[in-house]
Amino acid sequence: MKNAQIHTKLADFGRELLYKTSLAEGLPLVSKYAKEIIGADRCSMFIYNPDKNEFWTTLADGVDRIVISADKGIVGETLRTKKPILENAVHSNPYFMGDLDKITGYTTKNVITAPIFDYKKEVGGVLELLNKEGGFQESDLKYMKFFAQYVGEFIELINLHETK
Repeated sequence: MKNAQIHTKLADFGRELLYKTSLAEGLPLVSKYAKEIIGADRCSMFIYNPDKNEFWTTLADGVDRIVISADKGIVGETLRTKKPILENAVHSNPYFMGDLDKITGYTTKNVITAPIFDYKKEVGGVLELLNKEGGFQESDLKYMKFFAQYVGEFIELINLHETK
């Protein structure tokens, strides 16, 4: 996809998200555009529960809700470092949880993650994309950060709206 097309898609995404009033409406839109722009097969959004020190998926393509310990996996490493991770050789990554592939029946080849920050600049979750044909590129990181920032802001707006 060319830069002009990407910028048009990002603008379309922003406009569409403005009219969503719940996580159930907005998060699938984030997934759709993130997969399309970056070129991934699947998208997951993990929400961090600090009280239980675990993640649960609020959105995961093709599978039911996933709950994992926050100190496990590439998602856990994203939380710990507060930085995105790009891994095109997941099976050689010490943080990769191959057990999830067995449970879900899905084969992960490559992954890219980005932390989702809340208004306090704490990690409240992780955005994850799986399996880009040919592997993820360094240039994909800027789009992951963009989408993760949008998710964080969208969650804050929804929470603010729901507390009124």
